[in-house]
Amino acid sequence: MATDDHLESSENLIEVFNLPNGLRVVTEPIPFVRSVSFGVWVRNGSRNENLDNNGISHFIEHMLFKGTQKRTAMEIADTMDAVGGQLNAFTSKEYTCYFTRTLDTHFDIALDVLGDMFFNSKFDQAEIDKERGVILEEISMYEDTPEDLAVDLLQYKTFPQNPLGMSILGTQESIGSFTSDDFRRFVASRYSPKNVVIAIAGNINVKEALEKITACFGQYQGAQDSFKEAQASYSPGFSLREKDIEQVHLCVGFPGIKTGIDESYALAAVNTILGGGMSSRLFQKIREERGLVYSLYSYNVSYYDTGVFLVYAGLNPDNVYEVLGLIAKEVRGMLTDRITNEQLAKAKEQLKSNFLLSLENAASRMNSIGRTLLMLDKVITPDELVEKIDAVDLNAFFGVCEALFDLEQISLSLVGKKVDSFNFEKCKSSL
Repeated sequence: MATDDHLESSENLIEVFNLPNGLRVVTEPIPFVRSVSFGVWVRNGSRNENLDNNGISHFIEHMLFKGTQKRTAMEIADTMDAVGGQLNAFTSKEYTCYFTRTLDTHFDIALDVLGDMFFNSKFDQAEIDKERGVILEEISMYEDTPEDLAVDLLQYKTFPQNPLGMSILGTQESIGSFTSDDFRRFVASRYSPKNVVIAIAGNINVKEALEKITACFGQYQGAQDSFKEAQASYSPGFSLREKDIEQVHLCVGFPGIKTGIDESYALAAVNTILGGGMSSRLFQKIREERGLVYSLYSYNVSYYDTGVFLVYAGLNPDNVYEVLGLIAKEVRGMLTDRITNEQLAKAKEQLKSNFLLSLENAASRMNSIGRTLLMLDKVITPDELVEKIDAVDLNAFFGVCEALFDLEQISLSLVGKKVDSFNFEKCKSSL
């Protein structure tokens, strides 16, 4: 029998059930909607790879849609389309999620299809060869998105000699080498019950849903995990990529904060004030007052053991040094131009509103409970998160600023035309 934990929120009862095989199920009933969002979360991503098999996690995600022992790829798609359901997946550096969204009356169909994909995918070599071309086109498309490319280049430099710095998509060389046996071996080593969380949110009867999940996943065993993530830590770096485009896409990095710790809530407030919105210091000073950029923002990327805080700007190549200097000025100002309690309260209200508004559908709820249980081994309810944001005070705020904004630890990446003319030392001197 499954054991369970209960977490009260202001609206619903979130329950966590532990199946005998080690797989965890988290449920959140939302009786006022007519849909159910159902996700299978696997703690496996590109940081569980190496240079030779980089991209295999993402490729496997694609292949689960390409046919099982009883359904072709067309039949998988047609079964979900016939009930107006959504079926999709995504891969990150630390996890993969396969998910559905259907009417509550069609949950059984979603479970049957996704369970079939998860356990019975064929990994047919002919389908692999066809899908290889699709992923190579995806890599080319990504190369044509300089904003994302700048972030990837920076992380490649800031996490050297660690899989965390590698691309989720892989490389043309690694993608070209995969075989059906490679996929089966990798799934056997990483797709084990203890690495899997099932999350369900929506109009469900929890007892009935758990019985159905147990019937589908309760006998799942899988191989023992044979791969442990290599610990990662931030290192300053500098990267350039020449692209025949009009703008330079600039990314500035600082050592960030790992996921799940209390300091992350203070960091969220810091980000809100520095570059998290239209009223932020960076946006107002550099775009609104100077007109030097169109797009400009900051955010923190957190992993289970480390993180990186990023500032992104898209700008004219002639303005790179000036904008770097202005970014550095505002970063220093976070330490010297001390905010007031009133300003902090405004930032916290913005954070709470953004978070709570994002949870006003079952899909967002499923994502929240699934991801946090998988990565933090606990579920943070909306009420708990609001409490943690409310607890951020000026001491916590400036403690994070002092730990974060060390200009000696800065990293830079630039993508654009004639970026080879820029060098790290001159960029740093403009700070």
